Amino acid sequence: MGSLCSLYQESTMALLHRTAALFLSQRWLTVSRQFLSLSAPCAAIQKLTRVRVVDNSALGNTPYHKPPRCIHVYNKNGVGKVGDRVLLAIKGQKKKAVIVGHRMPGPSMTPRFDSNNVVLIEDNGNPVGTRIRVPISSCLRTKGGEYSKLLAIAQAIV
Repeated sequence: MGSLCSLYQESTMALLHRTAALFLSQRWLTVSRQFLSLSAPCAAIQKLTRVRVVDNSALGNTPYHKPPRCIHVYNKNGVGKVGDRVLLAIKGQKKKAVIVGHRMPGPSMTPRFDSNNVVLIEDNGNPVGTRIRVPISSCLRTKGGEYSKLLAIAQAIV
């Protein structure tokens, strides 16, 4: 009778351990899903992202009650990285801009900035301002000659 009782206690304890482990693993999954996001579209600048104009253009530097926001990204997946062109809503107008730095970390050995920085450009690709006030990413050098004017007016390249 004693062995039957001990066998019953062992099976009850094993069932209790399995139930507790299952409960904890399910609880951990809900907690980890709540705080961790592994989706790619949250990577950098997308629609409705607030940006900072870092050149000395008149449109980008006069104060306004709403910050400039990205309303379209000109690439296939809709997520802008350094060197991508975006369409901004700034002071009730639509203007094109180039991303010169963003907050999300990118590939290895690329700088991460404190804000999402853009430079206003005209429709033909020329910058509107004559100076870029903050350091810009050196990733623009590898993009080719289309960003050579931005690199020329930049004060620092990191």
